Amino acid sequence: MSPLFGDGLPPLTETLPPSPPPPPFPVPAERLRADAASGAITDVIVALPDLQGRVQGSRVNPRDFAERVLEDGFDACLYLLATDVEMESRPGYATDPWGGGLGDFSIVPDPATLRYLPWDPGTALVLGDARDSGGRPVPVAPRQVLRAQLDRLAERGWHALAGTELEFLVFRDSYQEAFEADYRRLTTATRFNSDYAVPELAEIDPLMRRIRTAMERTGMTVESARGECHPGQYEIVFRYGDALRACDNHVVYKAGARALAAQAGVALTFMAKYDGGEGNSCHVHLSLRDGTGAPVFADDGSGRYGMSETMEHFVAGQLACMRDFALLSAPNVNSFKRLSPQAFAPNTVSWGLDNRTCPVRVVGSGGSARIEFRVPGGDANPYLAVAGIVAAGLYGIDRALPLPEPTAGDASAADLPRLPASLEEAVLAWESSDIARSCFGPDVVRHLAAAGRSELAAFSASVTDFERRRHFERG
Repeated sequence: MSPLFGDGLPPLTETLPPSPPPPPFPVPAERLRADAASGAITDVIVALPDLQGRVQGSRVNPRDFAERVLEDGFDACLYLLATDVEMESRPGYATDPWGGGLGDFSIVPDPATLRYLPWDPGTALVLGDARDSGGRPVPVAPRQVLRAQLDRLAERGWHALAGTELEFLVFRDSYQEAFEADYRRLTTATRFNSDYAVPELAEIDPLMRRIRTAMERTGMTVESARGECHPGQYEIVFRYGDALRACDNHVVYKAGARALAAQAGVALTFMAKYDGGEGNSCHVHLSLRDGTGAPVFADDGSGRYGMSETMEHFVAGQLACMRDFALLSAPNVNSFKRLSPQAFAPNTVSWGLDNRTCPVRVVGSGGSARIEFRVPGGDANPYLAVAGIVAAGLYGIDRALPLPEPTAGDASAADLPRLPASLEEAVLAWESSDIARSCFGPDVVRHLAAAGRSELAAFSASVTDFERRRHFERG
């Protein structure tokens, strides 16, 4: 077991030297060329988010990147978009890597994502979009799933702003130690419920400060940071912004936080539910703006409860689609173990005014009027979760769905429809949903259902500690 700072990291009493000014974000191509020529940048990672929301890609020479890859893209095996967390590709995906002969697609860089990585000196990262051999977008790629919904907004003259509030647990064990212990009996970095606490977090504050500072240097803006309910739990919130950029920042942040923890000799996890305590959430705040930047959700006298009529329909759409779209926010077996009121997570289909027991919490006023969607956990793919929120909202707007009265008090105790209780139930709801097919298309529905079934197959084939304890002697 390691302290929170590994070898080579300054002790708490050491004064850190002033940092150089952060590079611009996004990094201009001319800056990259200059830094490559000077030797300051030696690698560019060309990557895309996979179905799990992980950053997957290859390192390329920065000169080759600037001269060729930036415009033409970089090839990667098709199976990157059709695997589970273990990189296994089972049958049933709409984009079938084996049926395609394990051929390639191209990752075409998005220059607006180019940034330098403080935790990987000399390295730049650019996220890109999947394109097939004809240069067409690959519709099942998570970034493209979100783009398709944002394009539907753009047809109406709107764009989405989003922010994700991502929680994680920090352990004093290193990743190697956690692996060798089979991820059991690990020691959390703090000992108590530290929700909003200050003194109790002194032991992990230096590591958290490194994470926050590193993210600022990659172009993100930290708005707040605090301890959470579970011992060792922490949350960092970044500034609300363009929905696609918010998701890009989200996946870079997760990768960077893990790397910085490893460098400090500790481990952290974003899994939705590590143990019997509170799970890791990923609450998504979202609002709409029109072409002039005016808030679409602001009270204009057309609706109730301080909302515009458009916002009412948007919220009603969340309720209408929540069960069908649950897979987009809860993609794993473990995801559903978090969705319990005892873990400060919703389990009903409901909405409320500043009511954290509801999956849709309406907050703010005027330009800050927004929804907080509380179903996703720390394991959610942000592109898919946000795509689901947008698609559900448009479903409600296009049909002018009426909004029921808000739920007051504890929604979990009310007589209300329930969210799916398991991944199997969520997959069945998703693949049988006419709404999902109309919003996302049959290929995306089939592809994501296959991902869910792959997770179910892997879980069904495993033997758990629960089974051994229950049946080894007494079965």
